[in-house]
Amino acid sequence: MAPLGADAAAAAWAAVRARAVAPALTTAVWACLAMSAMLLLEAACMSLVSLVAVRLLRLRPERRFKWEPMAGALEGGEADVEDPPASAGRREFPMVLVQIPMYNEKEVYKLSIGAVCALTWPPDRIIIQVLDDSTDPIIKELVELECQEWASKKIDIKYEVRNNRKGYKAGALKKGMEHVYAQQCEFVAIFDADFQPESDFLLKTIPFLVHNPKIALVQTRWKFVNYDACLMTRIQKMSLDYHFKVEQESGSFMHAFFGFNGTAGVWRVSAINESGGWKDRTTVEDMDLAVRACLKEWEFLYVGDIRVKSELPSTFKAYRHQQHRWTCGAANLFRKMGWEIVTNKGVSIWKKWHLLYSFLFVRRVIAPILTFLFYCVVIPLSAMVPEVHIPVWGLVYIPTAITVMNAIRNPGSLHLMPFWILFENVMSMHRMRAALTGLLETAHVNDWVVTEKVGDLVKDDFDVPLLEPLKPTECVERIYIPELLLALYLLICASYDYVLGSQTYFMYIYLQALAFIVLGFGFVGMKTPCS
Repeated sequence: MAPLGADAAAAAWAAVRARAVAPALTTAVWACLAMSAMLLLEAACMSLVSLVAVRLLRLRPERRFKWEPMAGALEGGEADVEDPPASAGRREFPMVLVQIPMYNEKEVYKLSIGAVCALTWPPDRIIIQVLDDSTDPIIKELVELECQEWASKKIDIKYEVRNNRKGYKAGALKKGMEHVYAQQCEFVAIFDADFQPESDFLLKTIPFLVHNPKIALVQTRWKFVNYDACLMTRIQKMSLDYHFKVEQESGSFMHAFFGFNGTAGVWRVSAINESGGWKDRTTVEDMDLAVRACLKEWEFLYVGDIRVKSELPSTFKAYRHQQHRWTCGAANLFRKMGWEIVTNKGVSIWKKWHLLYSFLFVRRVIAPILTFLFYCVVIPLSAMVPEVHIPVWGLVYIPTAITVMNAIRNPGSLHLMPFWILFENVMSMHRMRAALTGLLETAHVNDWVVTEKVGDLVKDDFDVPLLEPLKPTECVERIYIPELLLALYLLICASYDYVLGSQTYFMYIYLQALAFIVLGFGFVGMKTPCS
């Protein structure tokens, strides 16, 4: 027989549920279901276009746009760089500026500079610009010496520094374009410090710009050199593969617009200037420039067959910083440019709708908020409130459909889908907080932390367990209190459902709680040296 106190507590909880919790939770459920439907429709449209138009019909960029080899190119794809500068074929090679922005990139600066200096292009028609914002004098000296070494090999490479880091990457790119020699270039290729293009990169991308004057940007795909370093990098590859294979391909095909990824792309300099140049008002200067160029009626082209080597964040701390910057900046851009997009008279209603609703609102605001609110808060809480019913189509069918669409484009990673779901749900808490920070412009809205890289060191750490604990001396740094608090909440909800509830959700909630605990204690990613 239950104690009277327990009966009274149960009765009180039932009364609170019926009067306050249940109505509020019901409203939240239907709001989440509406957002889920929006997200499903968006994912279905993108997947259909990507799968049918790009994959089945093989409507590749070379079939949709004019592409011819540069005059003076040899049969093997190499440019005839031995021709004298006055030759007719040589004059058809436009002036190209290659920018490498970097900040204390000790581990990767040699890789990126070496790869860019090996690009096949007439040496008098290319200028390489290393934009070094490093604050470590030793690293600055190393980078400068590397540039001097390549200059001694008759490579036209410029080492540029600033006396401050105003505007971060956007400020460095803007300052780099102000030099006289940069203003003489027709196109500019941009590579972050960990990116290593193949030698024929310019020979494959520049012709699209030369022969199609409406194209402002040619974006290429990222290829990850450390995707198999640990479970976290494999999950990142799955998400980014979906981004490139679906989001970028469908945007390029349907709207001739997508978000510039900030690197591994080639811009037409006149398009940058006409769009207002680089701005540092958000932490996604690349997306900012892309949206403004779209409003000026420029077109973008994504070429997925061209891949550039890069590095994924291999520590949880670095990944969190990267995701905060990307998510917060995108939401803040939606806040800053929403009305400008609506009132713009230069583009069609269709393109405005795509920019404002699909590209910014659904993918950059709704997605991070919905994932956390619905799967980590509403569903677990509904296990304690039997008065609230979540339809099976919203609880099972929609999430399954979205997961299947992602899995189809990553057939080699099907066995990792459960880990991907749990990991993305944990990260959704961080992304939702970042999205709200950007929307409300609260503190940390302009925080910029450069993603840590390991370069060649990662080759020595490939044999790392999927879940790698850090050293005991790093306990303070590796503990994430918000994740652990949410794990406690999930454990309470799961236990209530198992003991007193309908026993419907407890297995899912327990698994999600375990994921929050694992990440909350930092048992993810690769080991890092003590800071």
